[in-house]
Amino acid sequence: MTMSQHDEVTADSVESRGLLAAAALFHGFSDPSRLLILRHLALGEHRVTDLTAHVGLAQSTVSKHLSCLKECGLVTSRPQGRASLFSLTHPESLLEVWSAAERLLDLTGDAVALCPNYGTETLKDEQ
Repeated sequence: MTMSQHDEVTADSVESRGLLAAAALFHGFSDPSRLLILRHLALGEHRVTDLTAHVGLAQSTVSKHLSCLKECGLVTSRPQGRASLFSLTHPESLLEVWSAAERLLDLTGDAVALCPNYGTETLKDEQ
């Protein structure tokens, strides 16, 4: 293997790892319930019971989503008595992502909402 081939393989590996990390990040954002939890946590720290009441989901479901968000590095927790308080790990950056997403949604119009694979009509059909 020549030096340029080695550099190419290394660059491809680095790019692949970056793409996989980006896909994992966007997967964290792919569920409407997780987005709702993130938006609520943007207001400040909350316990699972607070989030359960706000999002209207079972405590086990909220806990499962929080676990996913925590594993993605988007959420952190700290103990408070017998409960845990959850918060965003990088609230400013998350707000920037939401702002960028809103700008992109404004530019794409109905294309994303009408997407046959992931659009809002597809989500309605699954419910």
